[in-house]
Amino acid sequence: MNSTYFTEEHELFRKSLQDFLQKEVVPHIEKWEKTGTIERFIWKKFGDMGFFGLAYPEAYGGLNLDLFYTVIFLEELQKIKSSGFAAAMWAHTYLAMTHLNAEGDERIKQDYLAPSIAGDKIGALCLTEPFGGSDVAGMRTTATKNGDKYVINGSKTFITNGVYADYYVVAAKTSPELGNKGISMFLVDTNSKGIAKTKLDKLGWRASDTAEISFDNVEIPLENLMGEAGKGFPYIMQHFALERLIMAINAHARAEYAIEYTIEYMAQREAFGKTINKFQALRHTMVDHVTEVEHCKIFNYAAVARLNKGEYVVKEATMAKLKSTKVADEAIYSCLQMLGGYGYMEEYPLARLLRDSRLGPIGGGTSEILREILSKMIIDKQSYQPAVK
Repeated sequence: MNSTYFTEEHELFRKSLQDFLQKEVVPHIEKWEKTGTIERFIWKKFGDMGFFGLAYPEAYGGLNLDLFYTVIFLEELQKIKSSGFAAAMWAHTYLAMTHLNAEGDERIKQDYLAPSIAGDKIGALCLTEPFGGSDVAGMRTTATKNGDKYVINGSKTFITNGVYADYYVVAAKTSPELGNKGISMFLVDTNSKGIAKTKLDKLGWRASDTAEISFDNVEIPLENLMGEAGKGFPYIMQHFALERLIMAINAHARAEYAIEYTIEYMAQREAFGKTINKFQALRHTMVDHVTEVEHCKIFNYAAVARLNKGEYVVKEATMAKLKSTKVADEAIYSCLQMLGGYGYMEEYPLARLLRDSRLGPIGGGTSEILREILSKMIIDKQSYQPAVK
């Protein structure tokens, strides 16, 4: 236990979560990986256990706990051999629901946030577009006011939970001529007419549902505008620090899982009359990876501690995601190599881990984009402050 950040209560929570995952989730993982559909019952079980409400207000059924409970939630989800399942859970909890909590009015919180915490509704955040990628400001989706409604037209892609979500949090331009100052956030119920969803076939994250979504004259009430019109871009930027830290924590946790599994395998596998954990080249390779992952973990925890105090840690979170996802990819690649031919077999976890890990440097802002953001901070001396207090 890292006593700097985790108390005995944290560790009791970790144990209860581990037990829950082994009993309720692990027996279904292989089926969900094959079908690409996570059955609805598990969402309700997560809600009943309070796992979706860790960081949310008690008024809506949450537990209002510190962010290190979220760290534990993320870490343990990475250790059950399905980053796709993990993604479905945390995208609902920390992408869609974060916007509901921060920008939603009381009606939206009662009608959507509370049922999301309870596991009765599933949410998806719709930012990325087919022609936009990491260029959030370049989005083309529009929301035009027409009487007592907004009419949404456009498309989004790579949306986790996009097919089976009950609602979307959608970024759209209300004033296209204003560029990033013309973006607003909306709550869109997926029962609305004019929504079409296409499930995407992915290299990894097979259990999660990832969709391309089109909006063809989708009408929503004016009151489904979340927060202020034209403030969408600052809202999105405000939450990127948390999203990047989530991706960083996921990375160090799945790397740890891969390393632990591989070290156990090396202690059993024999070659040339001895177990392969006695070969110096292999030993030193694993030590190097453990060292790198531990560095990432300590940095990630420190950034979470600052975010938990309300500090704006956009630079640290960006660094955390950039480094941790790279380190995880390298460690998992080596771990697969340690298993030799067995590493390439689907019955062993490293093949799936390798595919799943590869999304780390892409999703939530590519490594190339993150390097440019950091270049502006470090070289150009740009300073970023919270856009919304």
